[in-house]
Amino acid sequence: MLDRFLRHIAACNNAELPGERLPFLLRGAAVGWVRPDFAAALARHGLSVAAGTVALDDPERLQPVARALAAEGWYPWRDEAFDVRADWGGPALATLDRGALPLFGVEAAGVHLNGLVRRAEGLHLWVARRAANKLLDPGKLDHLVAGGVPAGLSPAETLVKEGAEEAGLSPALLAAARPVSVFGYRMERPEGLRRDRLWCYDLELPESFVPVPEDGEVEAFELWPLARVFEAVRDGDSFKFNVNLVLIDLFLRVGLIDPDSAAGRRLRAGLQAGGGVAGRDGQISESPAARP
Repeated sequence: MLDRFLRHIAACNNAELPGERLPFLLRGAAVGWVRPDFAAALARHGLSVAAGTVALDDPERLQPVARALAAEGWYPWRDEAFDVRADWGGPALATLDRGALPLFGVEAAGVHLNGLVRRAEGLHLWVARRAANKLLDPGKLDHLVAGGVPAGLSPAETLVKEGAEEAGLSPALLAAARPVSVFGYRMERPEGLRRDRLWCYDLELPESFVPVPEDGEVEAFELWPLARVFEAVRDGDSFKFNVNLVLIDLFLRVGLIDPDSAAGRRLRAGLQAGGGVAGRDGQISESPAARP
């Protein structure tokens, strides 16, 4: 059984860094990883490519360069600015369009909410099905609420924003959401290198609550027994790739997988190895291999 869960963690951590990629420096701070062919395109836009690094001294130029690269067909412009940081304890150094993050190998932050309902027959989880027109992973199963943290917002603020937009959750309901875990991964995807840090929350909802897909990103919501979710993650690939990691974390915390068993310890170590982990106090310990 262990291997059926480990495969999800391995799939989300299939990037070898640095590999052939070059460090991307922003005002001297390492913030990402760039492939040689993309480095050549950046050189044409005035970035310095020398001594095995790609560097930009003026952070305000990053977003205009990204827009020009989108016009050249390197990636689809998303019109969503994300903060660029050297580390999550430091300030935002620049902003970058969401679609360009994988090309630059810049770490992004996202929020995931486990929408839980306690019934007499056991714990249930609200499951969303992503719309068929989604750019990434259309039709896959997802969390009640999940989304990237845009520029200028904290994970907690993003949770309130995304909760209203995606599922009709009121700020009053979301006030009871508990931060439970933070972990990362580094993954080779068709769009490039995904280096994501996920901020995970639990929210126990009343049985009377029914989510409403407000913004069209979700086709429908279903309330599943957590045992069914467990079987779906164990036996298949119906959930969006990174949702599996958040669910494995949930299974460990609620005891569906014994966290003190050899399998549980190995799964927890796999989650932590992907780029850092935080407990409920919010203190993050970095995995050096995940840093530029």
